[in-house]
Amino acid sequence: MRCPHCGSIDDKVVESRTLANGEAIRRRRECNGCGYRFTSYERIEDKQFMVVKKDGRREPFDRAKIEKGVTRALEKRPFSQMRIESLVNDVEDQAAMLGKMNHEISSTALGDLVLEKLGVIDKVAYIRFASVYRHFENLDEFVHEIQKLEEA
Repeated sequence: MRCPHCGSIDDKVVESRTLANGEAIRRRRECNGCGYRFTSYERIEDKQFMVVKKDGRREPFDRAKIEKGVTRALEKRPFSQMRIESLVNDVEDQAAMLGKMNHEISSTALGDLVLEKLGVIDKVAYIRFASVYRHFENLDEFVHEIQKLEEA
């Protein structure tokens, strides 16, 4: 595996963990050249998992999109990159389980999974994500969502 820091291909595996009910492996690696630590993933190549958009279009599941949205929602909040990665892994695992039969999941179900996870760990991040995901256009929508959050 090539080190993203120095480009060396000499590394060692420091830790391995099984994810997604044994369908993926997360490996923590350390570059023997510069000592930089990074994470790699091994997944079984399977039929491509698709996301069905609200307008009916289908596009490939993109973990990076979820990670970007979650990172954005948790920006300047007290959460490490490892915690964000863990949350994204959980969302990805649950999405795969929900869409296991036909290898697809609706974008609505995917967004709801993210909101569910964010609601548990950080209410501010939940509101940030919900405001983009649900296209809030005025203050009343924010207030309504906050009231729903407080009732739960």
